[in-house]
Amino acid sequence: MPRLPLNTLPTFRVIAELQNLRAAAETLHLTHSAVSQQLRVLETQLGHPVFDRHGRRLSLNAAGAALLPYVKEALAQLEEGMQAAAAAANSTGQRLRLSVLPSFAQRWLLPRMGRWRERHPDIALEIESSQQLVDVRREGFHAALRQGRGPWPGLSSEKLFDHPMPMILVGSPAAARRLAGASPADFAREPLLGEVSLWEQWFTAAGIPRKVSTVAVFNDAGLLLSAVEQNLGLAIVRELLAADALGDGRLVRLSPVEILYDSGYAYQLVYPAALQDWPPLLTLRDWIRAELEASRRALQYGSPGTRRATRKGRAHAASSSR
Repeated sequence: MPRLPLNTLPTFRVIAELQNLRAAAETLHLTHSAVSQQLRVLETQLGHPVFDRHGRRLSLNAAGAALLPYVKEALAQLEEGMQAAAAAANSTGQRLRLSVLPSFAQRWLLPRMGRWRERHPDIALEIESSQQLVDVRREGFHAALRQGRGPWPGLSSEKLFDHPMPMILVGSPAAARRLAGASPADFAREPLLGEVSLWEQWFTAAGIPRKVSTVAVFNDAGLLLSAVEQNLGLAIVRELLAADALGDGRLVRLSPVEILYDSGYAYQLVYPAALQDWPPLLTLRDWIRAELEASRRALQYGSPGTRRATRKGRAHAASSSR
């Protein structure tokens, strides 16, 4: 059985992705001849070609297509091993790279960063927010906070919050004063923000199913909540993301009727399996769990603006996990 020259494997992966030697050389910051030489060394060691040549373009042949997934997995495991080694080599001054959705970062995580720094001054967080699902292993993140059922291939995951996630009707303080004593039917005549499907589920839960239209839709819950705070309309939002604004009076819950996300939309911490016992990651996991539970308790037992008056009118939401 031939022994693969390991230094050629990253080159093979890039060539397979780009199907062009010159483009691969630019990506790898190597000369065209160096990339060609590495490919020749790999094919010579294997004893057969892994690409079919079509002029300047290449395409994986059957042997290359069979080899590629194993090369990708091996390189990913090596990258994980390097992360784990770097983590183990440093016991102080740790930096943990975390990927989160912008809405979660803005509306929940950042307001709690002061408590994190007070309790864990030796662990710096490098937070990147994105609407896109990043490749945690390939892009060098230690962990990511996601919503959904999973699994996420190649990653371990842990549910952080076991309770259902209510979505509630909120408005600005000015809207709350104007709509004091309003019925669910009255809300339909207000400017509505967000996804039509959520509003229709909410009106069904309130006992008055109807078709509605909204004046604006946002791809980020943080923007949606900001629009409500600026009195641009009413919205159905995740109670957890609205928790701080409800507590300090920037938002007001307008009705006890709610719809629920099922357990498939729970928050989960995902990370490379090699880091599962890394102390900073364990510390972050435990801290997020404790803060989520504290948020839940504050919402359940807090001020009238945040407390749930009744449990009538529940329905299960089935829209985007963002």
